[in-house]
Amino acid sequence: MLRLLCSAACATALVSQLPASAVAKEFSWAVTTDPQTMDPHAVNSSPVLGFLNNVYEGLVRRGKDMSIEPALATGWEPIGEGEGWRFFLREGVTFQDGSTFDAEDVIFSYERASSPESDTASWFAPVSDVVKVDDYTVDFLTNSPNPIFPDSIANWMIMDSGWAEANAASRPDKESGNYATLNANGTGAFRVTAREPGLRTVLEPYEGWWGEVEHNITRAEMTPIQNPATALAALLSGDVDMINPVPIQDVERLQGNPDVNVVQGIEARVIILGFGHQAEALKYSAETEDNPFGDPRVRKAVAHAVNVPAILRTIMRGNAEPVNQLVSSAMRGYSEALPGQTAYDPEAAKTLLAEAGYPDGFSFGLKCPNNRYLNDEAVCQAVTAMLAQVGLKATLDAMPVQNYWPELRAGNFDMYLLGWSPGTFDAEHPIRFLAATPNTEKKLGSWNFGGYSNERVDALLPKIQSEIDDSTRQGMLDEVAQVLQDETAYVPLYVQPLVWGTRSNVTLTQRPDNFFILRWVSVK
Repeated sequence: MLRLLCSAACATALVSQLPASAVAKEFSWAVTTDPQTMDPHAVNSSPVLGFLNNVYEGLVRRGKDMSIEPALATGWEPIGEGEGWRFFLREGVTFQDGSTFDAEDVIFSYERASSPESDTASWFAPVSDVVKVDDYTVDFLTNSPNPIFPDSIANWMIMDSGWAEANAASRPDKESGNYATLNANGTGAFRVTAREPGLRTVLEPYEGWWGEVEHNITRAEMTPIQNPATALAALLSGDVDMINPVPIQDVERLQGNPDVNVVQGIEARVIILGFGHQAEALKYSAETEDNPFGDPRVRKAVAHAVNVPAILRTIMRGNAEPVNQLVSSAMRGYSEALPGQTAYDPEAAKTLLAEAGYPDGFSFGLKCPNNRYLNDEAVCQAVTAMLAQVGLKATLDAMPVQNYWPELRAGNFDMYLLGWSPGTFDAEHPIRFLAATPNTEKKLGSWNFGGYSNERVDALLPKIQSEIDDSTRQGMLDEVAQVLQDETAYVPLYVQPLVWGTRSNVTLTQRPDNFFILRWVSVK
């Protein structure tokens, strides 16, 4: 964590802010992935949550150094002996339509965000009840002691209950959408004034915001540009003030350009390969009627067949770090005891395939996004070629992320690429989302698309969530990490780098969660 926070702090130091009195300016930036929705509870993904952190707010938020700090709550404290947490709400706050914020909005937002229709329901798995103490005090009761609960809700955003109900948006609608899909009404520093999905989203400062204004932006416009070369050309010409990301192959060239700055860091996101563990048969194979990926030997063969060092050297140009588990070494709970990444060993892969009954390999489908992660399609192309060398013949299907998530949720894959950034910066987070047996009632495993299941992992998770002693907790996290590695539940590849490009007159803060926060931006 120290190294990662240093990365964030160093980025802040390099691009320290201008005085608040700086001349007001308009600002524009380009992203690869347009947020799917303006609904803060409908889609649990970084493009959505990162953007909406500029518009909506939670009880707590993360600062420039990723530490938890007050937002719509001015303070919080544990209740009794691990019974839950009491939050003291900020008074005098209004939503962007002028409505008053109070405890009713917190309870409504909890019920909405934890509902079956919400993609954020698993955040509230430990919560047994939410109780209004008074208009500005709310208790979150938990099933057991939960020392990391305040950290776990840093990206939970509060909606105006009256606004949502008046506009028939009392629950998220991930399929068809509703009023909250295209419209927003938060308490944040910026309000959405225009939303054209896939084309542009316009933001303007909310003059009634309760916080201290540090930016000098009068208007901000976000434009999705999927083609990296087009985005780079827009930055160089001055058509946009920032792009995220900068194409890896162009970093060195840009660093010599006095008109632009390259802001680099290491993201909290781990890139992994996932499998259809519970599928009865492969969806995209003409050679076998069963599901070879249900066998851990086959999954281990995949791990041996992928040459991660070559991917990092050629595709990522040395800007990424290898990883051996679902979190990077910067995260709390990282397992120092776990052996390193599975070695690149094609012969070992072939031996494992033969032992599993597939000496000649087999064909299957590999799903991949082409506009979500840095060089995602290129990485999948490289993986496809590497797997072919051991007889695993993958048909690659790369697609825009707005089509990708529905495919994964429908189970239309044999193997897939996924990036995971733990919202709590804690190793418990991916266990809850990616490794716990999917259970809608318990709000577990909501991103465990392949249905991986292990009784020991399921038994340890609630103990990890409630354990206060760090040493005891770490021992359980080490055990889970070992189980996941032994069974090759996933194939961890690398920690994704952060590479942003700005015009030289822009100052900002780059956080390792890859959230772009407008209230920290100034333009000379």
